[in-house]
Amino acid sequence: MATAAKKAPAKSRSDNKSRSDKQPNLSAPKPADFTKEEELSAYRHMLLIRRFEEKAGQLYGMGFIGGFCHLYIGQEAVVTGMKMALVEGDQMITAYRDHGHMLAMDLSPRGVMAELTGRRGGLSKGKGGSMHMFSKEKHFYGGHGIVGAQVSLGTGLAFANRYRDNKNVSLTYFGDGAANQGQVYESFNMASLWKLPVIYIIENNRYAMGTSVSRSSAETDFSHRGASFKIPGIQVDGMDVRAVKSAADLATEWCRAGNGPLILEMQTYRYRGHSMSDPAKYRSKEEVQKMRSEHDPIEQVRVRLLDKKWASEDELKAIDKEVRDIVADAAEFAQNDAEPDPSELWTDIVL
Repeated sequence: MATAAKKAPAKSRSDNKSRSDKQPNLSAPKPADFTKEEELSAYRHMLLIRRFEEKAGQLYGMGFIGGFCHLYIGQEAVVTGMKMALVEGDQMITAYRDHGHMLAMDLSPRGVMAELTGRRGGLSKGKGGSMHMFSKEKHFYGGHGIVGAQVSLGTGLAFANRYRDNKNVSLTYFGDGAANQGQVYESFNMASLWKLPVIYIIENNRYAMGTSVSRSSAETDFSHRGASFKIPGIQVDGMDVRAVKSAADLATEWCRAGNGPLILEMQTYRYRGHSMSDPAKYRSKEEVQKMRSEHDPIEQVRVRLLDKKWASEDELKAIDKEVRDIVADAAEFAQNDAEPDPSELWTDIVL
């Protein structure tokens, strides 16, 4: 009679030596102490995004912009603070709410606005529109219309950086809605396994496409989303550009040192609907007004500049006028530039 094989004793968690490293316990650093120059730079960049998006909303209403259009109004501190920590060669990739990201990467307002209106001078030659802009020159890899699709691509950019050992970092943005997509967690697993230099920036504006996070997510603290993959996460006040900048400094240093990925949950808020067709009736006007009056990212900088006497009211009005002139010029160019030649349909296509 055959002897029954003895069952191997179950291994305890402490016996598993395949991954001895534990998830680090990181906490949000204190908001950065900005110099006068940094405050003014942040103010100007955020104001440019705000005025640009306001104008884009106007052009959409006038019929110059077709299709979908997702505005970044209210979230300006996130991309502005993150950009302040980048060095040449670092990449950025995001979803369809991408106009502000392109402007933060110092792309031409004329080129961005012309892309929105589908013109020849657009940064994607009028073929990408609002959701699919791109600039290899500035290391901006989109603009992606499929929810969460950019997360795996951003992870791929980080893989290339690791392979080339160039110390560059991939900034991969996505929202609280996309955080529930499957490809996000496949990407987390690979990024942690191979210690890829990628910062996953979850722009938690609370409502995804119109459903609050409390109704759609079992775990509403998005900084914990990488826990099972040993990816540390930090919650950041995404309405304070100084808090974003200090978190960005920590995250980029972490990645450049070879420690692998890191999650930054930016707690932010969009003032407009999900897109131009969204009346946003799932929240009250009082809620939006409270955020505008108490947490507006641009107003916070404006108050600090005045309180520290780093700028006068007249000087700040002059900055606003300069920004408005830039945006008006971009809008004028975008409305009058020629449409792409039909032959452009056959360019940049791999058969």
